[in-house]
Amino acid sequence: MAKTTDRTLRTQVIYQIFTRNYNDGTFRAVEADLDRIQSLGVDIIYLLPIHPSGTIHRKGSMGSPYAIQDYRAVDPVQGTKEDIEHLAHAIHARGMKLMIDVVYNHTSPDSVLANTHPEWFYHKNDGSLGNRVGDWWDVVDLDYSNQELWRYQIDTLKQWAELVDGFRCDVASMVPVEFWIQARTEVESVRPGCIWLAESVEPEFIIYNRRNGVETATDSELYQAFDICYDHDCYPLQKKAMTRQLPLKDYLSSVNVQEGIYPENYIKLRFLENHDRPRAAAVIPDEYVRKSWTAWSYFVKGTVMVYAGQEFGVTKHPTLFDLDPVQFETGKDDSSFLRKLSDLRHHQLFSNSSFHAEETGTDVIYAEHIGRVGTEVEGQKAIGIFPVGNASQAVTAPLADGEYINAIDGTRFSVHERVVSDVHGPIILFLNQE
Repeated sequence: MAKTTDRTLRTQVIYQIFTRNYNDGTFRAVEADLDRIQSLGVDIIYLLPIHPSGTIHRKGSMGSPYAIQDYRAVDPVQGTKEDIEHLAHAIHARGMKLMIDVVYNHTSPDSVLANTHPEWFYHKNDGSLGNRVGDWWDVVDLDYSNQELWRYQIDTLKQWAELVDGFRCDVASMVPVEFWIQARTEVESVRPGCIWLAESVEPEFIIYNRRNGVETATDSELYQAFDICYDHDCYPLQKKAMTRQLPLKDYLSSVNVQEGIYPENYIKLRFLENHDRPRAAAVIPDEYVRKSWTAWSYFVKGTVMVYAGQEFGVTKHPTLFDLDPVQFETGKDDSSFLRKLSDLRHHQLFSNSSFHAEETGTDVIYAEHIGRVGTEVEGQKAIGIFPVGNASQAVTAPLADGEYINAIDGTRFSVHERVVSDVHGPIILFLNQE
C-alpha cells in the first residue's frame, strides 16, 4: 500500500461518467449537470477516457474509448481542451475532485506512439505490433522494458495532473508495478495528494495471464503504488450472491478475508455496476432487494462508486463502441436515498475501522465497523443490517434490548432478546461501545 494513502478516501463517493453517452455527449453537458451530481453527495467525478479513439480495427462506429490514439489530446467528440479545463474548474469550485482514466497497457494501432515509436511496443513473432490478450483485437500493447516509454508516460501524467486530482488506471495489473511507483512519486510534485485507483483484475485472469507468460500483478503488489484497488477478487462472488447463485455467506467470507490479506490501510472500490458490468437494476430487478444491496455498497469497507444512471434505476448497459446515450427518464429516482447514504458514509468512523460481516437469518447481512484502538474513533461502532432476500423477517443481532432509530430513514424499531422484529429494509446504526 502506498504509505501516504489518505484513509478518508474510505468515506468518499465516486460518480463514474462515460461522457460520450451522457446527455449530448460533451464535457459541457457534464458541467451543466454538476449541481445535480453534487446533490447525490458525490466527492469525486471519474470520467472514462477523455482522449481520441483510434480508427484502425475500430470496434463499432465510434471505437472503444480504451483504444486511445493520443494520450496528450482531447477527444473532439467530447469537446476541446478548453472545455475539459472549464469542467475541471467548475468541479473544483463545488468542492469536488476530478479523476480521469489512464490507459497505459495499450494504444490503438494507429496511435501517435505506434507511428512515432514502434520500438516501444510488443511485437509478434512476425515483427508486427500486437496484443497479448486475444479478444482485445482493436489495440496493441506497450512494452515497458523501454525506459524512454516510462519517461514519456510519466511526463504525460504530470501534464494532466496540473488539471485533475486523480487517475483511474486501466488494467493496472498488466503494467509493471515499478512504473506505477515511480509515476506516483513524480506526480506528487505536481499534484500533492493525487488519488490513484487501480483497475486490478480477477484472480482467474491473473492465473491465465501468468500461465501464458504475461506478467500480471496481484492487488497486494499494486497496493505498493495505489490507494484503491477494484474489488474484482470479490465482485464475481457478489454478483452470484445478488442473483442467488451462491450462498450469501460464501460471498461475505471473501469480504472478511480481505481484512487479513491486505495492508492495514487497504481500500477497495465497492460498486454494484460500472461500464464493464451489468446494470444493478437489471441484475436485481426487485427494488426492495436492490435497495438493501445499494445500502450495503455504501456501508462495506472501501470507497463506493456509482455509475451514472444507477440513481434512476437504468437497466440498459450502454455500449462502449457506438453512440448510445443513457436514458435517464425511467420514472424512478433514488437520488434522495443515495444522498442519505452518502451523508452516513462521510462519518469519520469509516476511515479508521475494522470490519466484519456475516449472514444472520435468511438472506440478511449483518455487518459492523469498530473504531480502531488509539484513533479518534476508538469506542465508536456502526452496525448495518441488510435484508437482501425478498421478504421481511425477524433477525438476530447482537444488540441490547431497547428502542433504536434507523439512521437511514429515522424510523424506530425495537430489540428484545437480541431479536429485531420485522426487518423490512436496510438499517444502519451508530453506537458507542460499552
